[in-house]
Amino acid sequence: MTTWVENPEGGRARGPVGLARAWGEVLVRPRRFFENGVAPGDQAPGLVFAIVVTLVHVALRGVFTPGFFPVYGGRPVLSAVFTFVVAGLFVAPVLLHLTAAIQTVLLRPFVPERAGVSATVQVVAYAAAPGVFAALPVPGIRLAAALYGATLLVLGLVVVHDTTVVRAVAAGAVPALLVFGYAFGGVPAFEALAGVDIVPDPRVGAGNAPS
Repeated sequence: MTTWVENPEGGRARGPVGLARAWGEVLVRPRRFFENGVAPGDQAPGLVFAIVVTLVHVALRGVFTPGFFPVYGGRPVLSAVFTFVVAGLFVAPVLLHLTAAIQTVLLRPFVPERAGVSATVQVVAYAAAPGVFAALPVPGIRLAAALYGATLLVLGLVVVHDTTVVRAVAAGAVPALLVFGYAFGGVPAFEALAGVDIVPDPRVGAGNAPS
């Protein structure tokens, strides 16, 4: 799952221009992107794509959400840089491959004849493209970005694994919830808009608990 090829046939172009084109194309023409932009064994561009999206997301959260970065040792700048690096170089790759592993397991009962694990990793990575917009502190925008990301994941599964929408939805529901519902804040955004608590905060009411 962690391998990739240096000179693939097909797949996305490397470099900043390739990243920018991939981001725009997966948002605007996702079906064509998944048909042409996912190559067997070519995980490198997808991994870099997911890392860059995560870094942009974290940077924008830091800009628009005061106090987003924790402060360690009274050094806010170093703490922000540390959080930024950890999120991009450690959290993003781990979350990507963990989600892809879960997605691979969930695909088995629904799509017996499917593409390889590498293709699934790439689908999850490129589906994260709307995560840039999920950083904006507007619940409606964050929810829309999360829903579009989930839609891209389902569409990617349909195209890459040559399956139906129903099967892709069934197989992709849990990974979509993990990535777009929680990592990119779709669930909190929905809670804010609907005025409900899907996952109640255990700290609420703790002060009223009997001693």
